[in-house]
Amino acid sequence: MARINEIRRKNTNTKKKNQLGRGNGSKGTYSGRGSKGQLSRSGGNLNPTFEGGQLRLVKKLPHMRGFTNIFKKNFVALNITDLNEIFNKKSITIKDFREKGIIKNKEMIKILGNGDIKDSIKLEVNAVSQSARKKIEKAGGEIIIKES
Repeated sequence: MARINEIRRKNTNTKKKNQLGRGNGSKGTYSGRGSKGQLSRSGGNLNPTFEGGQLRLVKKLPHMRGFTNIFKKNFVALNITDLNEIFNKKSITIKDFREKGIIKNKEMIKILGNGDIKDSIKLEVNAVSQSARKKIEKAGGEIIIKES
């Protein structure tokens, strides 16, 4: 039978944790918590944003809360009436919108259905509303959807 002074730890690879608060033989008395106060007592903890009573940065800058969606798509909406006023072509591409300064770098174009169209046009855009699609196709036009 093994004696209590001959017992060894099974796994010596793991570091032995300090045994706190078990008398002065270990890390006794205050167990590394100091003498008094909220943090010396069990269950005492603080909000991670607490700054010692000073007004917290989280409260000073509420506009920093939330997030910005990095996958957001920026659309510029144009009605069919706008198309009639801006372009006098039978075929309109995304390049034409850029040359006119209607869309910039990463912006995309969406055609909305306000207004009437008489002539058939071939449109290359990023998105089209259902009403605009019906009006353009009824006039004999064609729509090509380009993914950004």
